[in-house]
Amino acid sequence: MAELVYRPVIGAARTMFKALDLKIDTQGSEHIPRTGGAVLVSNHISYLDFIFTGLAALPQKRLVRFMAKESVFRHKVSGPLMRGMKHIPVDRKQGEQAYSHALDSLRSGEIVGVFPEATISPSFTLKSFKSGAARLAQEAGVPLIPMALWGTQRVWTKGRPRNFKRSHIPVTIRVGEQIEAAADQYAGAITRRLRDRVQELLEAAQRAYPVRPRDAADTWWVPAHLGGTAPTPAEARTAEAG
Repeated sequence: MAELVYRPVIGAARTMFKALDLKIDTQGSEHIPRTGGAVLVSNHISYLDFIFTGLAALPQKRLVRFMAKESVFRHKVSGPLMRGMKHIPVDRKQGEQAYSHALDSLRSGEIVGVFPEATISPSFTLKSFKSGAARLAQEAGVPLIPMALWGTQRVWTKGRPRNFKRSHIPVTIRVGEQIEAAADQYAGAITRRLRDRVQELLEAAQRAYPVRPRDAADTWWVPAHLGGTAPTPAEARTAEAG
């Protein structure tokens, strides 16, 4: 039943991306295992990141079950789709239930998608990572697959209008080699190693990105440390705290 729902959704996403003429450049999909469980871990800069993350697994003929906030499952449109695709609802007040659900999925051979920053990063830089992805991989005995997205923030991100015009926006996706999550290691140390690897992939995606801002008004999507006008991490934390 899941695939009866999932595959038409993939087809609809691909049709939309073709209509928008998005230029999607994916490298490293071969690092995603063709069989067995894995935790796929990505940075988070756009409301559409779960779609692009899932696309990276398709060359290996894998479908990703994402952990997503529970409110999405209550929506009259997205709710039935999310449940039909076997995604995993996360109620932050009852996180242990989502953790157990994800663990069962991994043990049954599924790939589970996790955004360890938990929320979109308004600075478009990596926030701190929560350790849940590492702990899931350890307990299920599966690898972590690091990846990074760049350009998705230009389509739809927090605090900006959606750009669903035919804008020819490039999207760069980089998937890295598997990281083993040994059961006898400290989850915090694995998480730091994972974050470092996602950072390397993010920088590689940024270097490979084929366009630059058109003018000063178009620098909003570039991080401050790269010369753009996105908020610095400190400014973003202050705004979120307020």
